[in-house]
Amino acid sequence: MNCYGCPRINAAWLGLWSLVVICLSSLSSAAAADKLQVYTVNYPLAYFAERIGGDYVDVLFPAQAGTDPAFWMPDTATIAAYQQADLILLNGADYAKWVKKVSLPRRKLVNTSSPFRGDYITSSDDVTHQHGPGGEHAHAGTAFTTWLDFSQAARQAEQVAMAMKKLRPAHAELFAANVQQLQHELMQLDARLHEITASKPDLPLLASHPVYQYLARRYGLNLRAVMWEPDTYPDASSWQVFKSLQETHPAHWMLWEDEPVDKTRERLLSSGVNIVVFIPCMNRPEQGDFMTVMQANIKALSEPFNVPH
Repeated sequence: MNCYGCPRINAAWLGLWSLVVICLSSLSSAAAADKLQVYTVNYPLAYFAERIGGDYVDVLFPAQAGTDPAFWMPDTATIAAYQQADLILLNGADYAKWVKKVSLPRRKLVNTSSPFRGDYITSSDDVTHQHGPGGEHAHAGTAFTTWLDFSQAARQAEQVAMAMKKLRPAHAELFAANVQQLQHELMQLDARLHEITASKPDLPLLASHPVYQYLARRYGLNLRAVMWEPDTYPDASSWQVFKSLQETHPAHWMLWEDEPVDKTRERLLSSGVNIVVFIPCMNRPEQGDFMTVMQANIKALSEPFNVPH
């Protein structure tokens, strides 16, 4: 007799299927529970964590678009979320001023630049200014864009991987493979920049902002900075300072964190100064990711040195 549709057989299959669904659901829940929750203080560290941790981490970088994470202050709810994370990745070098103002669990903190803290650059620039909604601030003290030296960025990535391995040793091999690939790509950027800048080691360059100190040191840039913002046309006194600087440092190229307003660009071009947009990528970019932004930066910087892309 054909028993297809037999109530007993259907009930058996239904019971088996329910068991499979329950098991899969349990596995999925266990995998989700096993994920590391990682909070970071800037986008480069978020990118490193995402690349290294893959599917085994949830990475959160809550600074709003348009803010400068170095001077951003999270609200109470966001600070509470940081406190509940499994890992809190810090940049070090006095980055993210808010960290010193709140209580964060020490055992969860990872200062990713600690291996080279003896190589931090200090700055005497104490001009107070404002960009974005972060309020007024100055750049005196420790230079903090450590990742613009890609050899340092590779060491920061290693600290991220070590912290993840410690908390999830079962995935240590995957984390190791991922960080190795990331470091390889970072050192390719490093080698390319050395190749570019070696062609004209004394080429004078200007910067619109004092954020390129580690870039200049690592790759031998003859760089001097002013204190201008991309979205603001400099006032008369700023242009006077610029003119005086040009007399002792005759640069024809100027690095900017972003495209300057048209009026600034036009006046610079009329003064014989061309624009190079080199984005530090402190915050998450609107398009692409850390690696694509840095590749575009390097391509832009190759032009002053007359090096083919």
